Amino acid sequence: MGVVTKYKNGKLHIRCASCGQLNGVAVEKLTKGPLCGSCKAELSPPSQPVELNDGNFNDFIRLAPLPVLVDFWAPWCGPCQAMGPAVQSLAKSKSGQALVAKLDTESNPQTAAEFRIQSIPTTIVFDKGKVFNSGVGLMREEQLASMLP
Repeated sequence: MGVVTKYKNGKLHIRCASCGQLNGVAVEKLTKGPLCGSCKAELSPPSQPVELNDGNFNDFIRLAPLPVLVDFWAPWCGPCQAMGPAVQSLAKSKSGQALVAKLDTESNPQTAAEFRIQSIPTTIVFDKGKVFNSGVGLMREEQLASMLP
């Protein structure tokens, strides 16, 4: 799946670009200039996809201060694997403007069922906790970006 940002216990785990310290940042505080607990440098928003699961999905979507594009995928899915680099690139190019997340539908069937995911890859954009846009199938980075508000 590539490099991801972990979201656990209500916090994103963000590595400080200045000192390398791993910091837990509450998702709702991402746009409020969080500082590194060690060197006090400002922490950048995630520039890689956030890994979500059944246990943290709804909390993350509800609390996110930015639009969230979620890639619903599975490890055995060829088109999902092909779209992975576009999702990674979008996370980097939209850092600070939107959050990009991934949910493995194979390991997280509850969330996949809640959103009626029947084909993968499926992409859903959430804004202020609500579904804003969605699409099914392999997409290029430009197509994914055009789904954001």
